[in-house]
Amino acid sequence: MPLEIITLPCLSDNYAYLLHDAKSGQTALVDAPEAAAVKSALSTRGWGLDAILLTHHHYDHIDGVDELRRSYGAKVYGAKPDTHRLPPLDHALDYGARFELFGEEVQVLDVSGHTIGHIAFFLPESQAVFTADSLMALGCGRLFEGTPDMMWDSLNRLMALPPQTMVYSGHEYTQSNARFAVTIEPDNAALQLRVDEITKKRAKGEATVPSRLQLELDTNPFLRANLDKVKSAIGMEDAENADVFAEIRHRKDTF
Repeated sequence: MPLEIITLPCLSDNYAYLLHDAKSGQTALVDAPEAAAVKSALSTRGWGLDAILLTHHHYDHIDGVDELRRSYGAKVYGAKPDTHRLPPLDHALDYGARFELFGEEVQVLDVSGHTIGHIAFFLPESQAVFTADSLMALGCGRLFEGTPDMMWDSLNRLMALPPQTMVYSGHEYTQSNARFAVTIEPDNAALQLRVDEITKKRAKGEATVPSRLQLELDTNPFLRANLDKVKSAIGMEDAENADVFAEIRHRKDTF
């Protein structure tokens, strides 16, 4: 059975995720922006916490780890190349590693770019990928540490996943990402429909994540830098895909 996945708002605009296995009663957390919201969600459901999976070292993804580990004895998983700036890890994971979580395989993907050492967790059985600040709903993370080529390679790894995969990203940035996306592809009908849906959801205070990978492929400008129509739209018809991505990222940074 696929895991039950709970989207958990944290801080002002972060998301963490609870992964619960009904058969064993075990629960994991992807990223720990804060302890209070996680503990409240666990208490409401009567769940413990057995594992914490970390995507990258930024404070708004790890600040709750120490308190949650003390309270529940959860084992912490994170990227081996980033151990020097993550909380102490019980399981240091290499890029490309696979491990079992509550009987389900988890694949560790290198999605460096936003940071060096950023990883994503892909669960084929649950058809879910946890991307934090790499691939985001209608966007991608700023390149604080990596290069455009690096991030484009990372996004291509994610684009190669099955299109029905649900993308669980790290922040509620979708509405602002949508305002930018329409400047790149104002005539994209799928994007226009998505913008309307996002507007309605946010008006009701609803989360816009997760999103289906196919929807990102159809509407997210950062995943469409390889398309002739996008290259033409920004006047880069003969440019390499990574260079087009870099230009789109630059435009978003100054938007």
